[in-house]
Amino acid sequence: MAFQLEEINLMAKSPAEFLAMGDRNYDRKVEQAASLIAENRRNSPIVLLAGPSGSGKTTSSLKLKEALLKKGIKTHSVSLDNYFISVDPATAPRTPSGDYDFESPLCMDMELLHEHFQALSRGEEVLIPRFDFPRHMRDTSRCTPLKLGPDEVAVFEGIHALNDDLGGRHPEAFKIYLSARSNVLDHGEVVFKGTWMRLTRRSVRDMNFRGTEVLRTFAMWDNIRRGEKLYISPYKNRANLLFDSSLPYEVNVMCHYAQPLFQAIPKEDIRRKDMLRMIAAFEKFEPIDPELVPKDSLLREFIGGGVYGAH
Repeated sequence: MAFQLEEINLMAKSPAEFLAMGDRNYDRKVEQAASLIAENRRNSPIVLLAGPSGSGKTTSSLKLKEALLKKGIKTHSVSLDNYFISVDPATAPRTPSGDYDFESPLCMDMELLHEHFQALSRGEEVLIPRFDFPRHMRDTSRCTPLKLGPDEVAVFEGIHALNDDLGGRHPEAFKIYLSARSNVLDHGEVVFKGTWMRLTRRSVRDMNFRGTEVLRTFAMWDNIRRGEKLYISPYKNRANLLFDSSLPYEVNVMCHYAQPLFQAIPKEDIRRKDMLRMIAAFEKFEPIDPELVPKDSLLREFIGGGVYGAH
C-alpha cells in the first residue's frame, strides 16, 4: 500500500476528519486481527506478534487486548525479550564490527519457548523468565507464573516471533507480522519511505522518553536494519496476517518533532547528508498540530500524551 502526497496534503486541510479517518482504518485492522485470533482459539491459545523496530507493537498489542476482551477472550501479553539467554562473551553472536549482536535469534532461548508453548496449550502453568538487561543475564528470582483458561490467549511479542525455530515449530499458533510499510508517493516517485517513518518514530520516542540522542539512534539504525533483513523480514510471509501500522497523517504530525532534531545534527557528522534528505522530504507535507492527535492513537506511543503511554 502507498499513500499519495497530493491526497495527504488535501486531507490535511481538514485535520480532525483526516486523523479520524486514519485511526478508523487502523482500528478496523485491529478488529480484523482480533476476529481471526478468536476463530483460531480452538486450534491454539498462542499468538505470535512480530515486526521491526518502530512498528508500534506495544500499542497494537494493547489495542488487540481490548478488542479480544470485547469478544470474551482475556489476553496475557508476554515480551519475547524475557527469553533472552545470559550473555557469554565466548559464544555470544557478534556484529561485523565485533559488538554483541542482540538482533540475532541466537540470543533467544528457543527451546524454553517451545516447551512453554506446549505446556500452555495443554493448560499447564509455566514460569515466564525475566531478563536483566543492565547485567545481560536472566534473573531467575523474578519469574512470573502463567496458566491459560479456556477463554484466554497469550500474545508473545518480539522481533523473532515468526522465526522458523519458534513460529515454524508451532504452525497452529496465530501469527501476525506488524510493520509501518507504506511509502508516500508523488506522481509515482517515492518522497517518503516507510523505513524513514519507522526511524523517525524511534528517534522521536528515544530522544523524548529514553534519553537517547538522535545521533545514537542513527548510529544503531544500520545494525537494526541489518538484523531486520537477516532475521525478521525473511519470515514475514509465515504470518497469517500482515498488518500495516502506517498512518496517513503521521508525517504531517511528526515534522514538528523530527525537523528540529535532525537540523541540530553537526555539519561534520557523516549522517547529516541522510538527515538533510529527510528534512527536505518533511517540508513537502502540510503540518498538522500534534495536539489534535487523539489520545488513543498509535502515534502517541512515539510522541507521548496517550492513554497507552509512550515507550
